[in-house]
Amino acid sequence: MVKKELPTLNENYALFLAEVKNRIRDSQYAALRAVNKELIDLYWDIGKKIVEMQEKFGWGKAIVENLAKDLQKAYPGISGFSSRNLWNMRNFCVLYKGNTKLQPMVAEISWTKNLAIMEKCKDNLEKEFYLRMTIKFGWTKNVLIHHI
Repeated sequence: MVKKELPTLNENYALFLAEVKNRIRDSQYAALRAVNKELIDLYWDIGKKIVEMQEKFGWGKAIVENLAKDLQKAYPGISGFSSRNLWNMRNFCVLYKGNTKLQPMVAEISWTKNLAIMEKCKDNLEKEFYLRMTIKFGWTKNVLIHHI
């Protein structure tokens, strides 16, 4: 009968270290996903509110310009509140509002990837394909744009 050797202290430590590192990586990834989901939810809500105010009060383009200036004053140094990005938020909401198939998927990818899909894909079938592929394969923005 062959005796099986027990792992040495160094081998045990190496296994322990690898396990802890994997747990840290998994936790970091989960935190990034949670932050991304919150950001997408925030941008959705801002876009929705812009649409609501434009419909309710008949406000035009000036609301977005004014909102951008006021938000940038209120939150100096925080990016994401330019008039262009506020328009993107509005368009994001209009584009996916009521789309029960695509709307849940957009929260699973980053804002920049959503923008790429919004800008480059013309119909919902194409959007769905690239949303699914980005989620499935974890494409970066550049890889996504290359595939589109």
